[in-house]
Amino acid sequence: MSFENRKPPGPRPPALHATRRGHGPRIVLVHGFTQTSASWARIAGELEGDFEVVTPDLPGHGRSPLPDPGSGLAATARALGEAGGKAGYVGYSLGGRCCLHLALESPGLVERLVIVGAHPGIVDETERRQRRAEDERRAAELERGGDAVVAEFVEAWLSGPLFAHLTADQADRTSRLSNTAAGLAASLRTVGTGTQAPVWERLGGLEMPVLVVAGARDDKFRALAERTADAIGRNARLALVAGAGHAVFLERPGAFVEIVREFLDPNACPSVSEADQSAIPRANRAPNAS
Repeated sequence: MSFENRKPPGPRPPALHATRRGHGPRIVLVHGFTQTSASWARIAGELEGDFEVVTPDLPGHGRSPLPDPGSGLAATARALGEAGGKAGYVGYSLGGRCCLHLALESPGLVERLVIVGAHPGIVDETERRQRRAEDERRAAELERGGDAVVAEFVEAWLSGPLFAHLTADQADRTSRLSNTAAGLAASLRTVGTGTQAPVWERLGGLEMPVLVVAGARDDKFRALAERTADAIGRNARLALVAGAGHAVFLERPGAFVEIVREFLDPNACPSVSEADQSAIPRANRAPNAS
């Protein structure tokens, strides 16, 4: 079992920029790589009538500072927890990995957890090393070209297999193009998937209610979501959103809001400690959103 992401707490991480809106139980919406807090605008607008909605910019994105060199997911999770406080956390892709690490390291802050298209870590060391090298190559290209190549980088990112099918309205280009080359390069080096030690063996220790979401058309992350929910156990639910690929909340925003609102309701989906465990099936499957 690897502990490379479980370092002793270091200096206090730089504060993240975050916006707050609405009233009610607090939820924190955490964006993916190349996005910003603005990527959640539609979802936040739908939820602010029922919740206090916090939308932070991750390090190197939006109006948050660059991550410290040599930092990683543990430091980013700490910064996220300081920005969001005790709340329900909803994280997409990179944001989902950050929320997952926050839940593992500071479970008292995470009342409920929703992870969307998030990877608990590449197990194979050779594959992880290759991904780290690929992220380093991308970071170096961004640094060489500077902000002038951000638009080209974003288009190349969106042309990949996870996003090539997105319409112009779903691609979230305005948010993505507001980022800097330095910020994106620093993010790749500090919290890229290749830097992340796998946490599969720790998932069974999560005790808060967890909703694992994936698009039904996203074959890779659908399989990962099924494995993740099974590894977490009885307090996990699996929701596969029909007609959606990787960017579930951009492709099917209405369906996403519906399943997330129901799950984040404080009176819904009691934790294992609050209910008869026999009444909660292992990796309980939420109905597919249609």
